[in-house]
Amino acid sequence: MKTMLAILRQPRVGAALWVAGLLVPLVLNQTWVFIASLFAVYAIVALSQDIVLGRAGMFDMGHAVYFGVGAYVTAILNTQFNWPIFATWPLAVAAAALVGAVLAAPIAKLRGDYLLVATIGFNAIFILALNNNVAGMTGGADGIFGIGVPSLFGWQIASQNAQFWLDWLAFAAVLLLIRNLDRSHLGRTLYYIKHDQLAATTMGVNARAYRVLAYALGAALAGFGGTLFAALMAAVSPGAFVFTESVTLFAIVLVGGQGSIPGVLLGTALMFVVPQAFRGFAQYRYFVFGIAMVVVMVLRPQGIWPRAQRKEVQQ
Repeated sequence: MKTMLAILRQPRVGAALWVAGLLVPLVLNQTWVFIASLFAVYAIVALSQDIVLGRAGMFDMGHAVYFGVGAYVTAILNTQFNWPIFATWPLAVAAAALVGAVLAAPIAKLRGDYLLVATIGFNAIFILALNNNVAGMTGGADGIFGIGVPSLFGWQIASQNAQFWLDWLAFAAVLLLIRNLDRSHLGRTLYYIKHDQLAATTMGVNARAYRVLAYALGAALAGFGGTLFAALMAAVSPGAFVFTESVTLFAIVLVGGQGSIPGVLLGTALMFVVPQAFRGFAQYRYFVFGIAMVVVMVLRPQGIWPRAQRKEVQQ
């Protein structure tokens, strides 16, 4: 297994697999094209969760909040103010980052169970606000419908195939961003803070500031995933961002492997793609995934596809 993981970690192999994914519209039906688009969106959100959990070491059990902020900002601006979908992206991402930073500031010093409880509370408050139709804009429990399709230079990205290309290009951009993050000063600092915060603090690192920054960055990427989700589904509702979604994102990172890009992608595929192949058992996915998480935590606590520690030493 170690040999196989080493082979799959090679950049050329990863690039080949991504290119193979681009061929989905040419070989599969429209149902699977939609599933592949949804995979790209959820992979982006799962990778954003991994920034918070896998790199900053913060136990965030309310990450669906920022996913929802991005989706709702895009939905509101598009349906109520007639903003083009692409024009909503900067504000949606900025809003998610701002909410993340504001919420992280008072809890960044918390660890473990205390941090989990605080983030669970954020998710509960967010869903309550959506259901109560904040400022008459969120649509209550029914959500917002009739979201328009993205358009670029007069070309409408209306077909399922066109939406697929958009989502996978965005997915590729996020992969490059996180890969560069791991090689940056910020990425290395977060790694040291996670594994030995006392030593990092002793060396003069402001651990709390870095953790807030990582939380805001993770929230921003989750918000970006939310804008793609809103355009893909043409509707948003509170049910898409409930606590169970936050738990799922948290579990994906733990099972796949904290700080591991391929591990998170594997976890996303297991959670969102495999159930589609067994639709008759889809309602049991949380039960099966819960069992899988327990088994992995007992037998392989570092995750199915852990981060290669050797690379950290080289950095």
